[in-house]
Amino acid sequence: MTSPYWSDFVQGLHPYVPGEQPKVQDLIKLNTNENPYPPSPKVLQVINDEAINALRLYPDPSNSRLKQALAKHFALNEKQICLGNGSDEILAFAFQGLLKHSKPILFPDITYGFYTVYCGLYGIDYIELPLAEDFSINLADYQRDNGGVIFPNPNAPTGVGKSLDSIESLLKTNTNSVVIVDEAYVDFGSESAASLLESYPNLLVIQTLSKSRSLAGSRVGYALGHADLIEALERIKNSFNPYSIDRLAELAATASIEDVDYFNDCCQKIITTREWTVQQLQALGFDILPSMTNFVMAKPNSISAEALFTQLREHKILVRYFQKPRIEEYLRISIGTDKEMQALVTAIKSIL
Repeated sequence: MTSPYWSDFVQGLHPYVPGEQPKVQDLIKLNTNENPYPPSPKVLQVINDEAINALRLYPDPSNSRLKQALAKHFALNEKQICLGNGSDEILAFAFQGLLKHSKPILFPDITYGFYTVYCGLYGIDYIELPLAEDFSINLADYQRDNGGVIFPNPNAPTGVGKSLDSIESLLKTNTNSVVIVDEAYVDFGSESAASLLESYPNLLVIQTLSKSRSLAGSRVGYALGHADLIEALERIKNSFNPYSIDRLAELAATASIEDVDYFNDCCQKIITTREWTVQQLQALGFDILPSMTNFVMAKPNSISAEALFTQLREHKILVRYFQKPRIEEYLRISIGTDKEMQALVTAIKSIL
């Protein structure tokens, strides 16, 4: 459906379609990689009457309190950090400010769906490079002339990660364009490329507080990089919306970053539950891609992935099914609590 009031530009857009957010209350929701545990208890302490009263005031456009916490956490300075309304907004800044050149950018053919959406939105040429047979990203394929490189580590929706050494090998050869490492899931077993920032001025690392910090509903993301790269993002941010992070979001994010013990404990619980889930599914005949995230890509071999997706829904368990080449035989299953994953395994046994 279109309207005569639409511009030609709008008619040609193909928006990103997020995972279902069901209205049914009693579903076990394992489809959008949300953290099954609540945010740090310190978040509740800072969202108080004083904070609510302060909502009458605009937030700090520089979000200096949160930048200070992140700078301390990553041993960087505040000029190396850009904040946004979720990592998706940070990605939007990066596509506009760092990837819009005369040459096509490079990213995997099976990866985060927003990359192609942003290329369409901002008129950026791109080349999708196929994943290897084992669903890993072959970074050697990216050593060609380009207008920029972007990939998630670990990749989504596969969950497969790359070593820091392999990323550094790419950075050593790809010096004429920006390399963006999208680290939405890095805290569940992978290693952040943030440690390479001082050595490579063309590296940008993007992270989010939606997954490991349990703040998906708060919408806070950030970029880490050389001050020159960050200035480009800040110029776009301040040309669009200087107040992209509200007061409550900044308070919650700062408290979460500072509560390192809770963060580590939460991540470890999810990793432990993930490994238990992998063992249970493999015992039921599933093929599982090696995951370094808070989800697993699981291929059932005695039933189609689509049929299992449908039947799990009948058991009030929601997972993610992608009707796309190469991954249409898999289900992406977010890691929930131990109780939720036990219910998943019980339901699958019943279905099979």
